[in-house]
Amino acid sequence: MKSEYTYQTIQSPSQSLYKEKGSKFFGYAFEVSNEEDVKLRLAEIREKHSDARHHCYAYRLGLGQEERYRANDDGEPTNSAGKPIYGQLLSAGVTNVLVIVVRYFGGVKLGVGGLISAYKISTKETLDETKIIEKEELNYYQINFEYPQMSEVMNFVKMNRLEVTNQVFEADCMIQFKHDIPSAEGIIFQLEEIENVTVEFLKKE
Repeated sequence: MKSEYTYQTIQSPSQSLYKEKGSKFFGYAFEVSNEEDVKLRLAEIREKHSDARHHCYAYRLGLGQEERYRANDDGEPTNSAGKPIYGQLLSAGVTNVLVIVVRYFGGVKLGVGGLISAYKISTKETLDETKIIEKEELNYYQINFEYPQMSEVMNFVKMNRLEVTNQVFEADCMIQFKHDIPSAEGIIFQLEEIENVTVEFLKKE
């Protein structure tokens, strides 16, 4: 059931190859959670296609007023590459997605109109190679507590089936977990009712 906390993204990475008048356009789509993910994927594709002149891309992150995006032409004429890629992300209705299109020049100039069309088609074909799925936006939290509270905290985690993403059990202990946003407030309130336990917000994904 769709709510303000659900969004559409891609199920898995995908790729495609589009050819136009000798030029080759290699398209890649990735699910990303933040700008750091974007940098890592860009570095990966730039290394894979180190002999290409243009590694154009666009991405969308987040929902509503918290949405962040960027479109990059990487040396192509202004708005002839990044903007058409971003436009296809909007048309597909997906977020938390990065699309990179790598171009190898084939000897025939396509002109601005031809480039816009080619980057648009390449992006659409790349997205068509994967499935669009619906996900729920989640918040990540960290529970901080001392060793004597471990049993009570662990029982709470187990009873409430919290999805643990990381944990450290030393003199000062911590458990990181992710949770759906609508019911997170109640979970945090109950946790902080336990003596010497604090909960901090980490990130949204």
